[in-house]
Amino acid sequence: GVYAMGKLAAAAKSDPSLASKQPYKAAATGDSTWVNHAVAKYYNGDMADAKILGAALAKAFNMTVEAFETDAAAFLSTARHPTFDVPYTDMTFVPMIELLDYLRTNGFVVYMTSGGGRDFVRPVAEQIYGMTPDQVIGSSVKEQFVADATGANIMRTGELDFIDDGPGKPIHIWNRTGRRPIFAAGNANGDIPMLQYTTTQAGRTLGLLVHHDDEARDPAYDAGCEKAFAAAADNGWHIVSVKDDWKKVYSFEG
Repeated sequence: GVYAMGKLAAAAKSDPSLASKQPYKAAATGDSTWVNHAVAKYYNGDMADAKILGAALAKAFNMTVEAFETDAAAFLSTARHPTFDVPYTDMTFVPMIELLDYLRTNGFVVYMTSGGGRDFVRPVAEQIYGMTPDQVIGSSVKEQFVADATGANIMRTGELDFIDDGPGKPIHIWNRTGRRPIFAAGNANGDIPMLQYTTTQAGRTLGLLVHHDDEARDPAYDAGCEKAFAAAADNGWHIVSVKDDWKKVYSFEG
């Protein structure tokens, strides 16, 4: 969010005509209200503002895929979290890393599927999560191949391709892997279709939800995950409490 909003704020500064339009206005003023409402509306089935946000972000990052990878990696390795004052690469959840290692040790192939940008996570996926770029599934923009006198490149366009959230998650999991998962973990309403897709098949399956309920160690929130928690009991999904079940939250903790 910080990375993306910074790019939109820079765009508004270079082109004042954008400053009064959303989401540039929200980015330029540091007011996240519009963005938060856009996300909330998306979770309630209203895609209008989410598409406006996605299109603006796609335009802001209109560059070669390699240039974007370099820029994203530089941000993630140098920028510091505004609250915890540590690099974003240190903001990983220790229990998540432990779970990934456990699954891989026992023969599982693990993928990350995120509503966030796929190409934003890929540059540091192996360093942080032990995942190769092809194991990262996420939202994306449309791309095009361009060959000219300067060389041949894949360019990110200013058009949103897909949002990897809600019903999009199981669709893109299948498109990328050709498999139906037998274990899926999430933490928000947008993970419901993925959990349904995982746990409604024959055989042993596991659905897991993480409840961010520890205000002292991790920003607590319930907004955007109420439907998922309400559906957990009826679907047999397990809820893990950060407050009660996680001894250590972040990797930077002593």
